[in-house]
Amino acid sequence: MRHKALALALAPLVVLALAAPAFAQGAGTPTLELARLQKGVKTKRVSSYDTTGGNRDHLAGIAPGQRATLFDVKGAGVIDHIWITIAPPPPALSRHDLILRMYWDGETNPSVEAPVGDFFGQGWDESYPFAALPLAAGPREGRAMVSYFPMPYASGARIEIENDSTQKVDAFYYYVDYQEMASLPADLGRFHAFYNHATTEASAGGENEWSTLGPQGKNSTGDRNYLIADIEGKGHYVGVNYYVDCPSPMWYGEGDDMFFIDGERWPSSLHGTGTEDYFNTSWSPNVLFQHPYYGYARVNGGTGWLGRTHVYRFHLADPVYFDKSLRFSIEHGHDNNLTLDLSSVAYWYQSEPHKPFPAFPSREARKPKPKINEVDIHLWRDAWRKANGSGSQLWGNEKKDKKE
Repeated sequence: MRHKALALALAPLVVLALAAPAFAQGAGTPTLELARLQKGVKTKRVSSYDTTGGNRDHLAGIAPGQRATLFDVKGAGVIDHIWITIAPPPPALSRHDLILRMYWDGETNPSVEAPVGDFFGQGWDESYPFAALPLAAGPREGRAMVSYFPMPYASGARIEIENDSTQKVDAFYYYVDYQEMASLPADLGRFHAFYNHATTEASAGGENEWSTLGPQGKNSTGDRNYLIADIEGKGHYVGVNYYVDCPSPMWYGEGDDMFFIDGERWPSSLHGTGTEDYFNTSWSPNVLFQHPYYGYARVNGGTGWLGRTHVYRFHLADPVYFDKSLRFSIEHGHDNNLTLDLSSVAYWYQSEPHKPFPAFPSREARKPKPKINEVDIHLWRDAWRKANGSGSQLWGNEKKDKKE
């Protein structure tokens, strides 16, 4: 029963394999589990359907500051599908200001706490298509948000939404599909998701990416890295949605990823070679690309790497395992030399109890930075011209005599 229940919980993550001819249908193959008959399992759903039989199939009028319970079920089971759509859509109502929380087995500290948009792969307060294996945002315009992460619980589960915006939610539509079981296998971890946000600080020597301003420093501790996850307990990390807002045209992604496992210090067991390398890409990409495990769902398309980029990586075939703890961080530029506005949602499974998350950032603290535009760039140019003598034919790449 335990093996069958585990296969059932993981089945949504192998559905894509049905379309892959390389997957044989012989004994022991992942897709064969889709044909295996189950015992003691019932498929159920909690949704926002109109219980009168009418067509008002949504929660209505969630006021600013109000919390609404989407799912509150007792007993053992596995949530295997969530679908959500909300009215009004962005930018009228920011999904960045609707907070999603999930609690397992009667806990008081949430195991999932993140803005709805950021959790489902919708950065800032935007809406755009996103297609990965465990999470997606589909037509129309990324307004249908979907999760296929299996979410086990032994004695109960609760999901709630908080309206932390200044505007009423007119309509909140949702499905939560789950498998009800007599008991849950003891070796199934609980699903977790952690949101973080920080405007990083440039190094004292300036934003010296690509040695633009001189020799670069070295990072031999990882102490100033941007934090993606800080976990205590036994478990495995399974991925991240990573949102970058870069205020200059300079490449933002020379920063190495560092996984510190079970309390180790630098150098970490898993030490990367650059941001784009961790996300399975290469050579400073700035193009849309979406693979089931990794990709770029949103790029700025402007001058260099100026502006907003959403990149993701899911460790579904290569989880990062830990027995006692995991601290996952990444440099913001080589040796943490760049000012960037970063946010992320990390996903993992672990045994409970988990380390409580830090206090959730306020609406003002997590507010997206204003976009840098062509007027701002022109003002930069004007300041540069004045710093270089205000010549009437200055082009833009002249350099002062080093003897001066």
